[in-house]
Amino acid sequence: MPKAEAETARDSLWATRPLGAGPDVSASPAARLIWPTSQPLQAPRLRPGRDLPAAATAMAQENTALSPGPEEQPRRRGRQRYVEKDGRCNVQQGNVRETYRYLTDLFTTLVDLQWRLSLLFFVLAYALTWLFFGAIWWLIAYGRGDLEHLEDTAWTPCVNNLNGFVAAFLFSIETETTIGYGHRVITDQCPEGIVLLLLQAILGSMVNAFMVGCMFVKISQPNKRAATLVFSSHAVVSLRDGRLCLMFRVGDLRSSHIVEASIRAKLIRSRQTLEGEFIPLHQTDLSVGFETGDDRLFLVSPLVISHEIDAASPFWEASRRALERDDFEIVVILEGMVEATGMTCQARSSYLVDEVLWGHRFTSVLTLEDGFYEVDYASFHQTFEVPTPSCSARELAEAAARLDAHLYWSIPSRLDEKVEEEGLGEGAGEEAGADKEQNGCLPPVESESKV
Repeated sequence: MPKAEAETARDSLWATRPLGAGPDVSASPAARLIWPTSQPLQAPRLRPGRDLPAAATAMAQENTALSPGPEEQPRRRGRQRYVEKDGRCNVQQGNVRETYRYLTDLFTTLVDLQWRLSLLFFVLAYALTWLFFGAIWWLIAYGRGDLEHLEDTAWTPCVNNLNGFVAAFLFSIETETTIGYGHRVITDQCPEGIVLLLLQAILGSMVNAFMVGCMFVKISQPNKRAATLVFSSHAVVSLRDGRLCLMFRVGDLRSSHIVEASIRAKLIRSRQTLEGEFIPLHQTDLSVGFETGDDRLFLVSPLVISHEIDAASPFWEASRRALERDDFEIVVILEGMVEATGMTCQARSSYLVDEVLWGHRFTSVLTLEDGFYEVDYASFHQTFEVPTPSCSARELAEAAARLDAHLYWSIPSRLDEKVEEEGLGEGAGEEAGADKEQNGCLPPVESESKV
């Protein structure tokens, strides 16, 4: 159909119609499938439940002719992402006055620091501890007068060969790290030194445990494991088993798998309540198979995650044109345990309105080779167009229900036809028997009894 004729057909659906009424259904065959008419549909002999996907495909082809071309797409507005494509949440905490709360969980605060700050704090923790205890060792030697009797062989110092602050600092390092070179040794004539030695050994062990624990947790964090969990660059909307579905693809680049993997999807969209309250970035769950268990994944090869647009879906009444004019963000979350470490890993991504392709399907990436399956990640993000109706899922379901009801009432089943044929045969036989009795072909019962 030429473009000008398609526009004329589309505009004629709504021409001279009262407010709240449907389009002029006599203008287009596609409208007759979507809107009820006063005249019965001249439907072909289809099998309900089997040929409905074919009918939906035919409607999709007709709607494709009426859909606007690429040059007629509405101008899309830029939107600030709530979650970036790499999974980073685009939210910053401002005007936090109760900063003391970060100190109550100092371990998590240190782990969450950037690497350069973590390394700086790691170095400062040890250096300041060594300097602190080195200064105390120097004060003990200075207070006892050990620095004034360096050449006196009869004098028993607190620490042998401690002749200044540098020597005290080195002795502090040897004590805390338990190196023990043997040149500087504490004597038994210094009780305050013995107490300080015990205190430094205990505090040094605590500093070692705390800092080494922070660095170990920071190094073993599974955040980098999420970098090898990939999401498709676009989400698609197309038919699956005669129903509209929103789909996206996930994959794992590593050979070590994610254990107990599960997927979730959230719709981020601002809304206003009936009372006039404005809720920014309202979160709504998108069902991806929680009721049936399809949200639990065996992520060995890339999988296509499907959200069926049914009556419980927020996209139930969204047509192609309405979806393109909407403003929302779909956040997808993949969680699971890393097989190598057993730690929980979470990967996130998001899709804006511009990244949802209506009437597309993902290209297959799995092929069967000689003795194994091969995944071609070069085609991981590729899609191709398929015939898809431009109407909403609700309109598609209503059209399928009307078609099913029309087939039920207008097309007799084979069983009814067989019953009618048998009924006609029995009626003809009874009429023939009566004619024979009237013509004297069969003797009456009384005459038979007399004979």
